[in-house]
Order: sequence, then structure tokens, then C-alpha cells
Amino acid sequence: QVQLVESGGGLVQTGGSLRLSCAASGRTFSIDAMGWFRQGPGKEREFVAAIKWGGGTTFYADSVKGRFTISRDNGKNTMYLQMNSLKPEDTAVYYCAADRYIRLGIRRDQDYDYWGQGTQVTVSS
Repeated sequence: QVQLVESGGGLVQTGGSLRLSCAASGRTFSIDAMGWFRQGPGKEREFVAAIKWGGGTTFYADSVKGRFTISRDNGKNTMYLQMNSLKPEDTAVYYCAADRYIRLGIRRDQDYDYWGQGTQVTVSS
């Protein structure tokens, strides 16, 4: 089992920045990739960004490319999401997730085995 705990959410104005963290514990050696997903009000959960745990290859949704940066610290078993130039449409609950083995695709939430509890990000206009 892998446990995930997110932190860093909050309220920010348009154009502001936030950094989310996701600390992993437990059987972290089994992780192949980790990702961030979000679910806005009245919307389905959507892919935001992901990172291969070993090589560090990154993937982004088009809506956040150039504004968000995903990174990880293997020594601390922690993943980060630096969010800059935030927009009201970025308002959502952000979830981190861990994937033991990529089967369907790193952007597919069905691929992920473990999920955090979520952290609220609200961007005011």
C-alpha cells in the first residue's frame, strides 16, 4: 500500500502562484509514476500533470502547459506542482495519485492505484 498526503492548497488571486506537495509513504518503491488530477465544480475529474518516478519524464495537460511545473524529490518521496499565472478556471480540488504500472496511459485516472484526499485550490477573479 502507498499513502498520499497533499498540502499547499488555498485561496489566491488571478495571476498568483501556489505550490502543491504530495508526500508518499508506505511501499513507495512500487511507484512507476505519479500524477496530479483536478475536479472543478460541476466538472469531471481531469488530468493535470504527471511524472515518471524513475526518469523524471513529465507530461502536462494543454490547459496548464507553460504555467504549471511538476517535479519530484525521490529522496523525500514527495511530488510537487508549482502553479503560476493561475486563472479562475484552475479552481478545483486537486488530487495526487500514484501508479504502480502504466497500463492504459499516464493521463488516464483509471490507471492510478492510490489517491490522496485532495486539496482545494480557489482562484478569485
